[in-house]
Formats: sequence, structure tokens, C-alpha cells
Amino acid sequence: MERKTHVKINRKEVMLAKLRKSCSCTPQKLKNFLMDFLPVLRWLPKYRCKEYIWGDIMSGLVIGIILVPQAIAYSLLAGLKPIYSLYTSFFANIIYFLMGTSRHVSVGIFSLISLMVGQVVDRELLLAGFDLNDDAPPASGDGSLQNDNLSNTTAFNLTIVGINTKCGKECYAIGIATALTFMAGVYQVLMGIFRLGFVSMYLSESVLDGFATGASLTILTAQVKYLIGIKIPRSQGHGMLVITWINIFRNISQANLCDVITSAICIVVLVTAKELGDRYKHKLKFPLPTELVVIVVATLVSHYGKLNEVYASSVSGAIPTGFIPPKVPEFNLMLRVALDALPLAIVSFVFTVSLSEMFAKKYAYTIRANQEMFAVGFCNIIPSFFHSFATSAALAKTLVKTSTGCQTQISGVISAMVVLLVLLFLAPLFYSLQKCVLACIIIVSLRGALRKFRDVPARYHVNKVDTLVWVVTMSASALVSTEIGLLVGIVFSMLCIIVRTQRPRTALLGQIQDTSFYEDDLEYENLSTIPKVKIFRFEAPLYYANKNYFLKSLYRLTNLDPNLEAARRKKYEKKEKQHLKKGNHRTANGLGIGETTLQLVPKQIDFQALVVDCSSISFLDTTGVNTLKEILKDYKNLNISVLLACCNPSVIDSLKRGGYFGKDFGCMQEMLFYSIHNAVLFAKDQK
Repeated sequence: MERKTHVKINRKEVMLAKLRKSCSCTPQKLKNFLMDFLPVLRWLPKYRCKEYIWGDIMSGLVIGIILVPQAIAYSLLAGLKPIYSLYTSFFANIIYFLMGTSRHVSVGIFSLISLMVGQVVDRELLLAGFDLNDDAPPASGDGSLQNDNLSNTTAFNLTIVGINTKCGKECYAIGIATALTFMAGVYQVLMGIFRLGFVSMYLSESVLDGFATGASLTILTAQVKYLIGIKIPRSQGHGMLVITWINIFRNISQANLCDVITSAICIVVLVTAKELGDRYKHKLKFPLPTELVVIVVATLVSHYGKLNEVYASSVSGAIPTGFIPPKVPEFNLMLRVALDALPLAIVSFVFTVSLSEMFAKKYAYTIRANQEMFAVGFCNIIPSFFHSFATSAALAKTLVKTSTGCQTQISGVISAMVVLLVLLFLAPLFYSLQKCVLACIIIVSLRGALRKFRDVPARYHVNKVDTLVWVVTMSASALVSTEIGLLVGIVFSMLCIIVRTQRPRTALLGQIQDTSFYEDDLEYENLSTIPKVKIFRFEAPLYYANKNYFLKSLYRLTNLDPNLEAARRKKYEKKEKQHLKKGNHRTANGLGIGETTLQLVPKQIDFQALVVDCSSISFLDTTGVNTLKEILKDYKNLNISVLLACCNPSVIDSLKRGGYFGKDFGCMQEMLFYSIHNAVLFAKDQK
């Protein structure tokens, strides 16, 4: 077979042509850019109103009803007031409607992202001198913004460059959250500009699942104190999960009986409703709004039963109505949280793109991953000016959205209108809502992630290495911190790949009877050995890290180390010459020359050709080429020919450049074969 001649591409000319094309500006190009940047301009004019509108309205209303209680609940995770969670849910839906390419994903507040934001907020509050447990009693009043701001201004005075010295705890907390969100959005937009979406490839399914499960354990732990109504310090830093559980058991005697009873009832109701919903989901036209019902009933019971005044049960307090005037995130705070924003940006992007691709594949349309990165980036940048925090796509809400007839992102606008209704008129009604009820909603929403523990045996059966990656990532995320857990998971999964290429499977092959195919002699029965020929398979790229393992495996399986064999022969020849010079046919120890031969060369070599199956060798580096040249030379000294079979074009090119076939490639046809069988036939024909 002859290789095709490839025309060399002048990369400089190509780059200059692309640069000229990208810098040119025409009306058509401007129009295309605008429509690519705002995909809504492409699909909205083609919207099939009669066909799509009712499904979009229904799914939008259902998601809006689910969003309100979840937004209020997830504010506990973020360490912020519920009003900011509602802002986040509102703006994220509007912006993704304009910029997103997925028709189905629900972008908004997400428990894992809220947890990551909350950990940074808590750390910065501690560093600024605030007490994380400085929970002021809920303010009474009409829920206006002015009353709420006054009630949440603490007695702390700060002197930080760029921050008003009269900034209270709530003011500083949302300042940190918006700065973090802005930086995460900037990272995502920059990743989109430089097309760095490939970063998500390093987050394998095992890493993401382990990360989500470990973070779920952290979320669960953080909510237990609200669940039973105890006041314990909010742990920060590494080992937060263990420290929190120690503090919980130390203070368990202070549990609020009212909160415990309320939590037990709410969890039973929520879990029962979820299980019934899962069992009869095919019969239900839309999911039961259990969270909303629980919140409404619990708020009424708490208000008329005066649970806060009589039993000291912790409640949400006043939630203001309307919108706070927009504010630019503080630049000095951005510098403080710039590093924390990077894992937040990556996790947010990966979850959004993976969900978008999953549902696009399911419903037979395409998304643009790069545009998704821009969309989620601006879902963080723009809302950060309006007192919102980081967002991402959420699987649970997306599943609900598709099951209720969603066709386009019009449903996201409907959901935003529901949240807007709460923001403008209904928010103060949640004043008496107990925090333990919100904690119950958060804990029950973790069912899916916590059920991953049940999948461990099946996962282990499928792939032990992936299970180990899952366990390590989950443990690091739960026991150390979420950010460290993600980093540990990525590094460990890459190390597993390196180790697997360092010590890959190796085998001697035998011939399948009456065929021209060859397989592992240890794995299959009734294989025929080829007289005078050894066939060696190495199932990995050959590079500097596994060179020694390649040689050791080859010598072990063929039962011959050519270097040792050559040394024995030289030693024997040297002694033989010495005795022949003396005219003595007996050696110094009384053995004959023939006996000396047996002593120095223990056994006769049982093969005259070595065939190396290169079908699993995807590439060679310089060390790999030199290793093959080394065994070619060493075996040639023993009159054993080395034949390569099934090499791919890149391996052949590496061997040519490395001089394996000589200067003029004259011996190439006698050293390289396109199948193992051809190499074996050639070896048999050799004298």
C-alpha cells in the first residue's frame, strides 16, 4: 500500500486569512453576529404559537411555582437573604431566554452552586470580623426595603478600601456574592472567546457524580442545625462536615421540639409525595406542587400558632418587595474572590452544557456549546449588578420542565413572571415561614444525589477504577472542601489514566485454529502456538513512562533477556578462546567445553522471530522509538528478527523520522506488516 502525499498547509497564510475575515465588517456579517449572540432572534419569529404555547405556559407556571420555595430555601445555602435568591431566579430565566441555545434546560438557582457561593461568603464574613451566628431577630413591619435594610445593619464598622465603612453584615455578604458571581461570569465569557470548552472534558462522569454526592453530604450537614433548631457555630474551612457533626451532637440537648416535630412532618409529607409522584408520573399531567403546598400550610400554621413567639422557632423574617437599585460589584472584592470564582465558573458551565447536550440529543436538535458558555456567563455577569448570585442549569427542574410539555424557552419567561409576581406582591407573606421547613425542602431535593450510594456495587462491577475515582472525589468533596474535592477528583482521574498506560495489559498471542486471527493465549483456550515465532502485544502507547514496563514484560513473556543472553555468550566465547590457546580441552573446574556451554548458556532459544502487535500502540514518542530500535538491535545480535505488525500511520511516521527502517527505508517491507498473519508467514519463510 502506498501512502497519499499530503499538501503542506501554510499555517501563517491560513491564520492571516482568518484574521482578515474576522476583522472585516459587512451588514450581513453584523446581522449574523447579532443573531448568533442572541439566538432568540432566530427561533422566535418561527415560533409555532398554536402548537407550542400551551405546553410552554403549563411548564412555565409549574417551574415558577417550584422556583419560589426553592429560591427561598437555597438562600440558606448561600448565606444570603431570600430576596436575593428570587432576584437570581428572575434574571437568569430572562437572560437565558435571550442567549441560550437549548430549548429545554431550566437555568436558575442550583443547590451545589449556592453551596459554593455560601462557603466563600461565610469565609469572607469571618475574615471581615462578622459573627456568622449574628442572626438578628426578624424585623416586624410591612416588608419594605427600607425596613429590611435597617433591621439587618449590624453594629460592625469596616475599614476596607472601596467599601463603605457603614456596611453591615447583609450588605457585605451580598457584596461578596455579587463580586464572586461577576468574576465567574467573566471567566466563562473569556473561556467562550478563547474556545476553552475542552476544559470540561477533564471532568469525567465519575468525577462529576462524586463531586455532586460529596457536596450533597455537605449541604445535608449544613441544614441539620435548622432541622432540629439548635444554634451552633457555622464551621468553615477543611473538615467542615466532621466539625459540624461534632457540634451537632454536643448541642443535641438544646434541640427545639417545635422545629423537630415540624421537620419530621414536612419530611414525611415531601418524601411521600415525591415517591408517589415518581410511581405515578406517567398518569400525572404535571408534578404535584408539594413544596409550595408545604410552604403555604407551614407559613399559616406558624403565623396563627405564633411558633416564633411561643416556641422560639426560627423564621425567615421580612422579605422585601420590589427591586433594589442596581450597583456595580466592588472591584476590590473581586480581587479577593478571583481564585474562588474559577471552580465556580467551571462547575456552572459543565453542568449547563452537559444538560443542554443531553436534552438536545433526546429531542433531536443541536446546541452550540460555545454559545452556551456565553449564555451562562452573561447569566452571571448581568444579574450581579442587580444583587444576584451565580446560576447554573439544574437537572431536576429541567426534567419537570420537559415532562410538563415545554417546547421552547418561552416557558422560562413564564417562570420569571411567576417569580416577579412574588417579588412585587407576595414576598412579605412568607414572613412567618420556619427555617426548618426550608431545610426540609433542601434535604428532600438531595434524594437523587444521595441515591448514588446505592449505585456503587453496580458501578464497581462495571469499572473498578471509575468507582475508585468516584469514592476519592466524593470523600475529598465532603471531608475537605468542595473546591479541593473537585481538584482532587480531576488530578486523581488523570493519575489513574497515567498509571493505566504505565502498566497496561501485555500478552503473548496464539493463532485461532484454521484462521488468520490471533488472540491472548491466557484468555482463550485451544489456541495454536506458532513454532519458532513469538507474538507480543502491548495495549498502550509506548512512551517514556512505560518504556521499562514494556521491556520487562517482553523479556518475561518470551523468557529471554537479550542483554543477559548476549553477556553469557560473550563470557563463554572468551573462556573458550582462553582454553583453546592453552591447548586444553578441559576447563579450570574439570568440565568439558560442551559442559561449559550448558553451564553458561542454560537453554536453547526456542524462537527465531519476534512479532510485535502494534495495533494498540496509538503513538510513539522519542523514547518509544529508541526502545523499539534497542530491541531490534539486541535481538539481531542473537539472530532473532523483530517484525512490527498493524502499525497506524502516525506510528509509522514516528519510526521513519526516528531512523528505525534505515536511511533509505530499503528494509521497510521486511520489517513492517499490515497484519500479524502476514508477519507470521514471512517469519516462517525465513531461513
